[in-house]
Amino acid sequence: MSKFNFGRVRASVSSPIVSEAVASGRTHQGGPGYARDAKSELFLLSVTNMVGEQTFYENSGERDDRYAALVRAATVADPDWTARFLAWLRGEANMRTASLVGAAHFVKARLEAGEQGMSRQVVDSVLQRADEPGEFLAYWTSQYGRALPKPVKRGVADAVRRLYDERALVKWDSAARGFRFGDVLNLVHPSPVADKQSELFAHALDRRHGHADEVPASLEVLRAREELLAWPVERRRALFRDRDTVTSTLRNAGMTWESVAGWLQGPMTADVWEALVPSMGYMAQLRNLRNFDEAGVSDEVVAAVAARLADPQQVARSRQLPMRFLSAYRAAPSLRWAWALEQAVTHSLANVPELPGRTLVLVDTSYSMNATFSKDGSLKRWDAAAVFGIALGARCAAADVVSYSDSTRAFRLRSRESLLKAVERWKSGGYFLGSGTATAKAVRSHFDRHDRVVIVTDEQVGDGDVHRAMPDHVPLYTWNLAGYRHGHAPSGGRDRHTFGGLTDQAFRMIPLLESGRDAVWPF
Repeated sequence: MSKFNFGRVRASVSSPIVSEAVASGRTHQGGPGYARDAKSELFLLSVTNMVGEQTFYENSGERDDRYAALVRAATVADPDWTARFLAWLRGEANMRTASLVGAAHFVKARLEAGEQGMSRQVVDSVLQRADEPGEFLAYWTSQYGRALPKPVKRGVADAVRRLYDERALVKWDSAARGFRFGDVLNLVHPSPVADKQSELFAHALDRRHGHADEVPASLEVLRAREELLAWPVERRRALFRDRDTVTSTLRNAGMTWESVAGWLQGPMTADVWEALVPSMGYMAQLRNLRNFDEAGVSDEVVAAVAARLADPQQVARSRQLPMRFLSAYRAAPSLRWAWALEQAVTHSLANVPELPGRTLVLVDTSYSMNATFSKDGSLKRWDAAAVFGIALGARCAAADVVSYSDSTRAFRLRSRESLLKAVERWKSGGYFLGSGTATAKAVRSHFDRHDRVVIVTDEQVGDGDVHRAMPDHVPLYTWNLAGYRHGHAPSGGRDRHTFGGLTDQAFRMIPLLESGRDAVWPF
């Protein structure tokens, strides 16, 4: 006869986001606040942090200072963990600015501690695009002056050798940037990997100082581009009537859609877009669906773009956030993109689990969740909350999905409904409530012997202890979308867990924890 393994006794499992067991502070709304350890707070802040952007409860300076302090603390306490985290943050998490800023503070913390090892590798690991060496140096010098320590020089130089080629120079080097390619080369002195790159470096330096009279013969892309730039406007337009050569001509000259738009000195017609589409990147195509429609590109080209957008491997490789597809869906005037975008957002949410039993999904649509992710963005935190909440509810065997603020409103899921259509039904149906954050009240009002509760929120509760609003033995999973210091419940131990971010990756924790296996950091 079993003495222990019966009934509601569950395996003792843990998750990496850890907080204190008893509330010692207050949320921004005055509710009981559970402080997290430094790694947990850093992780949740990083995966939601656009850097330099104000949130509802923190101005940009306060948020950035907190981030810098957390990176430094983690670097001193566990440099190996922090190095792996920053590489993951730039890679799988695709949080570009946060990883670059984090790497700068990693180096500074190591130098102040009298350590230099690992810093070079960390800098190199977060620089994944050819404009990022200049971006990193611009941030470093704004914080610490123009004196560059050896780990910074060597890490940036390693990245330059990987990233600088002719097409990168065409796309990213311009007078609009504070640190041009030539400035970076002057500061870090990278050793070229081949003769051709050596000539590219020399040309970039000449170009920076205004005396690049002739492009070397080995730099074929730059020479082809220089030739195109010399064409009269009439010839530029005529190129697009030659379907057999236009695409290869533009590609061979490294002409991106942005550069073609200025080069033509006129409207971007259907012929122009159809010639550009084969050489456009995934994100560029996603951003230009409205332009394709307005120009009237052919059904054949639309079909090719739609097939690429919907391809699961392309979605995975692009690392687009799920909200990007919602944004594209809202921006595109034609419904001919709808099915492709629905498939794409579904692929981007591949980690959403199929959960057995009954699940209560609470989506925070209080006023603080009305904040945008960036100053120039149209998507808000409650858009992301709706995407994740509805996607999870649709996958569950049985789910109650509820929007809550001071009041609550249940959202009826429809069998086989498109996720994007469901999110738009949420938006048009008045489910963004926009008042205070009464999370504990929402739990008490809607919990009815569910097997688990998932709350998608910024955690800034104002009406009491969420942890105490439901039975201790029922798992509570909090999805944090803002990364503030205090959480609304303890986390890391039995039946109380927190995860966060703007992608679906954290969803992988739920089945692990419920199967009795510990969830670990995703890097």
